[in-house]
Amino acid sequence: MTTRAPDPGKALVAAVWGAVVTAVLIAAPLMLRDRLPEPLAVHWGPGSAADRAASFGIAVAMPVALWAVLWPALVVTAARGLSRRSARASWWAGLTGGGLLALGLGGLTLLANLDVATWTEAALPLWAPLALVAVPTAVGVLGGYLGRGAPDERPADQEPPVLRLGPGRRAVWVSRISNPWPLAITVVAALGLFALGAFEITGIATGPVVTGVLPALGVVLVVGLFASSLTARVTGDGLVLGFGPLGWPKRRIGLAKIDKAWTEERSPSQVGGWGVRGLPGAATIMLRGGECLVVGYRSGGQLAISIDDAERGASLINALVSERTPA
Repeated sequence: MTTRAPDPGKALVAAVWGAVVTAVLIAAPLMLRDRLPEPLAVHWGPGSAADRAASFGIAVAMPVALWAVLWPALVVTAARGLSRRSARASWWAGLTGGGLLALGLGGLTLLANLDVATWTEAALPLWAPLALVAVPTAVGVLGGYLGRGAPDERPADQEPPVLRLGPGRRAVWVSRISNPWPLAITVVAALGLFALGAFEITGIATGPVVTGVLPALGVVLVVGLFASSLTARVTGDGLVLGFGPLGWPKRRIGLAKIDKAWTEERSPSQVGGWGVRGLPGAATIMLRGGECLVVGYRSGGQLAISIDDAERGASLINALVSERTPA
């Protein structure tokens, strides 16, 4: 079992970097206050024409609020420990890319509003939306790659479990797991999406805050729906994973791709959070901490799934793989 240890060094780095980003997001607008209109343009439509405005305080608070969600989580995660490679990569990607995204959002808003008489004259450069997404993404990927550290060590002293199948007998293993918290978040997001959508259509409540929250709630709704439950099924054809309450979409892993299976204890902080974490070939589907079914590929990669009765599933996979492997 991989143990985690607190990493005060990374926690300090996150605290200092977070404080610097927050200070810049607040200090820069205050220093340029006399060169900015009131209100400020905060949203641009087709042709980069400003179509929504907000007061100076709200415009400054928006990127700060975005960063304030991610920054404390990064500090706490580092303080609890980052034992796995995927967790370290995700952590560094969030620290570097997330901070740059917040700085870019605040900086582009200031750039567009600088020295204009009214917010309607604020023009956003055509390259700005692409740069706002591409640059933080590239920096985050690079930061995650450089900070990922050494590969995870596979337990060497643990023999993978094997189920003994009688001649001509076939077995099927099915397990399902659900997490009430993503489901509750999904319900809240659906209610919020419905309410804000109705307010926007009827004109009861409009503005940049409402417009910005609607897409975010939509993303939370979709992700929460598919991340609330998982079904795993092992048959003679391999492993099938079904996401969400309807078991769709599905992911199929044929026996020909599997080397062996085993179990490990993993927690969300070890793998970088909830949901599908990591990269293809070294990913974890994390719905709850605890025992996970780990599938090792012949190519050298692995997939871990937090699922109940994982040892029985691993033993059946190994039995089926050994049947198809020549002696």
